[in-house]
Amino acid sequence: MNWHGNSDQLKQDWDRDGYLVLKNFLNQNETQSVAGNIERYIAEVLPNLGEGSVYEDKKRPETIKRLSNMDKHDEYFHGLYYDSRFIKLAEKLLEDEVIAKNMQWFNKNSRDGKETPPHQDGYYFMLDPNEALTIWLALDHVDEMNGCMRYVPGAHLRGMRPHRTSEVLGFSKGITDYGDADYAAERPITAEPGDIAIHHCMMVHRADANNSDKPRSALGLVYFAKRAKSTDTRKSNS
Repeated sequence: MNWHGNSDQLKQDWDRDGYLVLKNFLNQNETQSVAGNIERYIAEVLPNLGEGSVYEDKKRPETIKRLSNMDKHDEYFHGLYYDSRFIKLAEKLLEDEVIAKNMQWFNKNSRDGKETPPHQDGYYFMLDPNEALTIWLALDHVDEMNGCMRYVPGAHLRGMRPHRTSEVLGFSKGITDYGDADYAAERPITAEPGDIAIHHCMMVHRADANNSDKPRSALGLVYFAKRAKSTDTRKSNS
């Protein structure tokens, strides 16, 4: 997808809402290549790694929930992560050069009954200023039955929410005061393979359980603004 011709409007929408959805960012062949290389990575690369993955059951590769730092362990994913299409989009939205921080694969297997708790990525990142984003590349059809993400528009402008320990594997913290007003404001993000959703690190978001017979997987590309510096002080109550 060539988004450059509409970049100013996209930036305005981003500043207001804290997220964007771009259709057909990768074409069908490119998306199939990503999916095929994830299968290769799991079969050939992952067995040689001592860390960087989250399983329900380590004896069953099909229960993988998340893979992390894939770009550091595989030439294909390193090249994808530094693809200028992703880098230039991140730089436009963050108004800065960017630092590629983590490439992750997220997986919700069919009939996975666990929600991803509401949270802000910035709580984990601990940056000052909190300027970073995640580009979420859909690899499956995503709808409200198989665990689509839900954003609260404009939440990135309202500061850090309090978080506490979560019981969900792979997501150690969740927002403590997520209430009726948040649920009412949510926008479900449906997608087809090759679509991307981009969200600011202060965006409040969550994902439903996968109550369908369909898988729901996506690749997450995290970029920090160059001006953002790490800090040991969280900007919320833990």
